Amino acid sequence: MSIELTLNETSLREDAATRWSAVTCLSLLTFLLVGLEFLPVSLLTPIARDLSVSEGQAGLAITVSGVFAVVTSLFGNALLAKIDRRSVVLLYTAVLVASSLAVALAPNFLVFLVGRSLVGVSIGGFWSLSTAILARLAADRDLPKAIALLQGGTAFALVLAAPLGSFLGGLIGWRDTFFVTAPIGIAALVWQLAVLPRMPATSSVSVAVIFGLLRNRTFAIGMAATGLAFIGQNALSIYLRPFLEGVTGLELNVLSMVLLGLGAGGLAGTSVIGFVARRHLLLALVGLPAALAVLALLLIALGPFAALTASLLVMWGFFSTPLPVAWNTWMAAVVPGELEEAGGLQVALIQLAIAGGAFAGGILFDSAGWWSTFLLAAVLLTGSAVLAAIAGRRA
Repeated sequence: MSIELTLNETSLREDAATRWSAVTCLSLLTFLLVGLEFLPVSLLTPIARDLSVSEGQAGLAITVSGVFAVVTSLFGNALLAKIDRRSVVLLYTAVLVASSLAVALAPNFLVFLVGRSLVGVSIGGFWSLSTAILARLAADRDLPKAIALLQGGTAFALVLAAPLGSFLGGLIGWRDTFFVTAPIGIAALVWQLAVLPRMPATSSVSVAVIFGLLRNRTFAIGMAATGLAFIGQNALSIYLRPFLEGVTGLELNVLSMVLLGLGAGGLAGTSVIGFVARRHLLLALVGLPAALAVLALLLIALGPFAALTASLLVMWGFFSTPLPVAWNTWMAAVVPGELEEAGGLQVALIQLAIAGGAFAGGILFDSAGWWSTFLLAAVLLTGSAVLAAIAGRRA
């Protein structure tokens, strides 16, 4: 009997190790997804020059990936509803590799945009499935930890994408910079083949079911809180560089170090949010946007002071980066049987919120001044905290 128990315990440990290896390999995929989504930001000038377009037109590289991410998050799972989820993840990873190759080898701007649309397909498709997949890989009590590990890839990408893209672009050119990501994507694909278990489709996903979730009042309130949080966060984050240059008066090298500190704060926040969300989810849902609202107001008051601003931005990274972990954990508790549908709606909402934050923040930044963008962020984040309190209690 003792031998059988020992063998069972060993088997369980090996199975758990394999599943955490699967979560880790998906974290590498998120690193690639987010890195490739924002990589063009630091390479717009050479891309525009090489493809004979304006920098504004080159900026469509971000827009087109966002559009296709929204479309895929809403319709992709419905089209692939009967396919094993392991195969779907492998498909999205292969599409990501194809995107890198298409962009790197693009003979003209049209092919370049086609390549960027492919990365949008991967982003929307994988992120909409991610929470549902993690719920099948990790035990219920470990789900917040698994989500945090997955988001760790995102945090690393946000820290490294811009400076690494700029460095490699100057060293080997923008085409080879994109080309470098292809073998990394192939390595991720091979790793997935080795460690991802089969995950048969368990439900029939449809667009009607996705939007039908909004009839659940608690879920609808939570989605509204999520939208306000991401609009507010991005209304401020996207315009940090002109703020730091024009208001704080930082030179480029110092500015880069401050932004690196912001990313380091995000890594620290991601490392602890799994434990907090597992034990105090309501505190995380309310506390994160509330803290960000306070920080936005402090940045308005203390913006001209470089040391204080740098410290505030480290804290901004600490509280902003864990937002997806908190809301994905909440979503798994509220609609545990409909995570694929909920994930599709959430990803579409977040992508639209990023665009909305950029649009609203840009209008205010140009018309009323930088402080109005930061004030808008504070108001929206406060609204998110209020709705989060309602949604968290109802859950």
